[in-house]
Amino acid sequence: MISAGTAGLAPSYDVVVVGLGVTGTGVALDAVSRGLSVLAVDAHDLAFGTSRWSSKLVHGGLRYLASGQVGIAHESAVERGVLMETTAPHLTHAMPMLLPLTSSVGRGQALLARSGFVAGDLLRRGARTSADTLPRPRRVSAAEALALAPGLRPAGLRGGLLSWDGQLEDDARLVVTLARTAAAHGATVRTRARVVSASGTEVVLQGSDAPVHVAARAVVNATGVWAGSLDDDVVLRPSRGTHAVLRGTALPGLRTAVTASVPGSTSRFVLVLPQPDGTVYVGLTDEPVEGPVPDVPKPTEPEIGFLLDVVSAAFDHDLRRTDVVGAYAGLRPLLEAGPGDTADLSRKHAVLTSRTGVVTVVGGKLTTYRRMAEDAVDRAVAVGGLAADPCRTRTLPLLGAAPRSALARLESHPRLVRRFGTDAALVLDVASSVTGCSADELLEPVAGTVPATLAELVFGVTHEGATDVDDLLDRRTRVGLVPADRALAEPAARRALDLVRKFSPHHR
Repeated sequence: MISAGTAGLAPSYDVVVVGLGVTGTGVALDAVSRGLSVLAVDAHDLAFGTSRWSSKLVHGGLRYLASGQVGIAHESAVERGVLMETTAPHLTHAMPMLLPLTSSVGRGQALLARSGFVAGDLLRRGARTSADTLPRPRRVSAAEALALAPGLRPAGLRGGLLSWDGQLEDDARLVVTLARTAAAHGATVRTRARVVSASGTEVVLQGSDAPVHVAARAVVNATGVWAGSLDDDVVLRPSRGTHAVLRGTALPGLRTAVTASVPGSTSRFVLVLPQPDGTVYVGLTDEPVEGPVPDVPKPTEPEIGFLLDVVSAAFDHDLRRTDVVGAYAGLRPLLEAGPGDTADLSRKHAVLTSRTGVVTVVGGKLTTYRRMAEDAVDRAVAVGGLAADPCRTRTLPLLGAAPRSALARLESHPRLVRRFGTDAALVLDVASSVTGCSADELLEPVAGTVPATLAELVFGVTHEGATDVDDLLDRRTRVGLVPADRALAEPAARRALDLVRKFSPHHR
């Protein structure tokens, strides 16, 4: 069970994890699956920070290979394969990605890109990821490129390079599923439980009446860009990545992601990423961030303008600011490495031990969360002198996971299968038993442009720890990425909360 607050906590645990983003929930699952008692807490909610602001991609490491970071590239490819074929096939799928060969892409640059895609396919093979999961890259004609992306500017188009990478159904859904899986294995997962101080043997949480002291054999700081608040020795240099959100109608007929070259650069690109819910994400920027870290970063108008300008140069239709129906920004927790552009900082993660014994895991990226968690728990076991089983998460499926062939045979609602896998029937059964509503009512989209259903909103409250409208719309369904859709969905979210509280008193 995932719940909120500090009431009823045990006096001690083997491992306390601070932070419930993708790394923190990954640490909680890794530790509890090794036989350790685990408390995992967050001051806000599941996926409140950086983990919900990504491009929703499971990267295979090509961008790191291009910058000479071979080890990170290989690690990314391996972890992409683990996610897509073992731990979360239900939350991932192959994403075709087209690099249009336009007049702005010279022959030499095209040859370099093609060599990179071949190297990326070698990474896939080295990671032993099947070509059935991720097809091999290939050259396409101008006609095929226009069929895949009808809005491309045809003048000067001489074809394209088609490659494949992984795409998440939703980054926050991965975090929520990790938390559910950790809880199913016995971890205690609490939101709205703020740690006010921590050492290697104790955390102090802000209670409703008085501070709550919890003893631990090991404490893991997985708070991302806020890591320095628990360990003064950690110095980060965050960078902001901004995405614009468009309706699919802004770029109609788009069947593939598009990689648009930034004019005047041979190494910078903007991605146009169609989403399962009918929206399109355009991103991303890489801007250094100074000053205090905000709870929710805000995209800037110049960043949004930059993204629109780059994409408009590749498409026949100029995008306007009015095409943008939402925008979001996330902060990357990059380790300080001296002067220079944040785009050049390594995405390699680090596991550090403070003078007080707190184990901090920082850096890295969403794709490699599992390896980051494994390394952090290895260190926590050593620091705390814990007796633990070997890491199991490389072969441990998350709740709802199944082979793609089995998922394709499920007769449940397609959206629920995409978001919950084999738990789709459970979601509907729970919502039906709690509310008494019919299946048709529970599965109907909550509004015309909002495909989320009442069933998943109810399940968010009963099984995923959601306590208010923000939890449901901003982190369980992501409707909040489009403010207009959020306003339409708020009545359904309130109804879900009211129904659960009415028929399930323990959720009050």
